[in-house]
Amino acid sequence: MASIAAQVQETPAEMHAKLEPPAKKARVTLASSHAIEVPAERNILTRLQKGEVILGDGGFVFALEKRGYVKAGPWTPEAVCEHPEAVKQLHREFMRSGSDVMQTFTFYASDDKLSNRGNDAGAKFTCRGINEAACDIAREVAKEGDDLNVMVAGGVCQTPTYLSGGGKEAVMNVVREQLACFTEKRVDFMIAEYFEHIEECEWSIEACLETGLPVAANMCIGPEGDLHGHSVEECAIRMAKAGAHIIGVNCHFDPFVSLEAMKKVKKGLEQCGMLDKVFMMVQPLAFMTPDAQKQGFIDLPEFPFGLEPRICTRWDMHRFAREAYDIGVRYIGGCCGFEPYHIRACAEELSEERGRRPLAGAKWIPGAGGLEMHTKPWVRARATKEYWCGLNVASGRPCCPSQSKPMNWGVTQGDKILQQQGDATSEQELKKLQSMLK
Repeated sequence: MASIAAQVQETPAEMHAKLEPPAKKARVTLASSHAIEVPAERNILTRLQKGEVILGDGGFVFALEKRGYVKAGPWTPEAVCEHPEAVKQLHREFMRSGSDVMQTFTFYASDDKLSNRGNDAGAKFTCRGINEAACDIAREVAKEGDDLNVMVAGGVCQTPTYLSGGGKEAVMNVVREQLACFTEKRVDFMIAEYFEHIEECEWSIEACLETGLPVAANMCIGPEGDLHGHSVEECAIRMAKAGAHIIGVNCHFDPFVSLEAMKKVKKGLEQCGMLDKVFMMVQPLAFMTPDAQKQGFIDLPEFPFGLEPRICTRWDMHRFAREAYDIGVRYIGGCCGFEPYHIRACAEELSEERGRRPLAGAKWIPGAGGLEMHTKPWVRARATKEYWCGLNVASGRPCCPSQSKPMNWGVTQGDKILQQQGDATSEQELKKLQSMLK
C-alpha cells in the first residue's frame, strides 16, 4: 500500500490556520505544591528509594469495554460517572491481585478528547466531573487497602490538541485542566503516559511538575523510538532531563518487545549519567505483538476487536516480571489487555523480592499446586511451574497465521489526516478512509 501520508500532505501553516488556538484560553492555575504533603508510606519515591518493587495495575479501557462499560472508538472514561461500581470493582480486583497503585481511570479524560469527533461525554459529564469522580473512586478503593499502603496516581495522556498541531501552551493548558482536579483531590503522584512523541511528553511532564508531586512518565514506543524519528535512548534522556522521576514505556507493544525498549531506556540513562537519578517503569500490553512495527498494535489488522488470540498467559507474565526486575525496572504494571490475574502472576513471581504475596494468593497455590487436587490424573501431573512455563500454547485455530501484516499507514502528528475535530466523522470522510484500506 502506498503511504497514506503521501495522499494527505498539508503544510504546518495550513493546519494552524484552521485551528482555533486553545492557548488563548485562560491559563489554568494549579494549587500550591506546598499544599500537598504525601505521607511517607504513600510516597512513591520514598518506597522506590528503599528498594521496594512497586506493582501497577492493568488496562481499564479494554477491560471495561469488554464488560460493556466503555465505548470502543473514543475509549473515554465516563464510566466513572455512569457506572462507578464497575470501575470500583475492577480497581478492587487489581488491588487484591497485588497492585500497589490505584491509577485514576482518567485515560483520555482531557477536555478536547471528551468532545472529539462527536463524543458527548464532555457535554454530559464535563472534564472536571469525570476526573473528580475517578479520583474519588480510586481513593475509596485504596483506603480498603490501608494495611497495604496502596497509593493513588492521577493519570494524563496524549491529546487531540497536540495531534492537530497545537503548540506548547495550548497542550499544557489542556493537561492543566485535569491536573487541577488531581491536586484538589490530593493524589499521591502523577503518571503522564501514552505519548507517541517526545515533545508532547516533555510538555506534559513540565505541566505535571507544577503540582509539586512526584511524576512518572511513559511513552508508548517500541525499540524503534517515537513517531517523529527520535530514538528510545534520546526519549529516555529527554524525559529524565524534563524532570520526570520515573520513566519508561507503556502500551502499544507486548511485554518482551517493551523490555527490549527498556534496555534502550537504560542505555540512554547510562549514557547521560542519570541512571542513578531516576527509576524505571514498564506497563506493556498483555497481547503478543512480535509483528507490530513502529506504530505498535494499533497498526495490526486485528486492532481492536480481533486481539484475543494474542493474549498473554499468566506464565508469560511470570517471565515478564522476572526479566523486568533483572534489568533494573522497579515499577512493573500493565496496560491494554492486562487483567487482574496478569498482575497476580507478576506479584507471585516477585513475592520473595516484595516480601509478600497478593491477597488473591489465598486462592492460588504457587507453581500451579492447586492442580494436585484435580480429579483427573493427567491434570494432576501438570502441577508444576516447569510444565506451564515450558508449554508451547496453541491457538486452536487451524488456519490462523502466527503473525499479521501491519497496515503501516505512515501518518503521525503533523499530517492532515490526524487533525481532530468536534464534529462527528461524516459518511464522506468514512468512505474516503475505507477506500484507503483497499
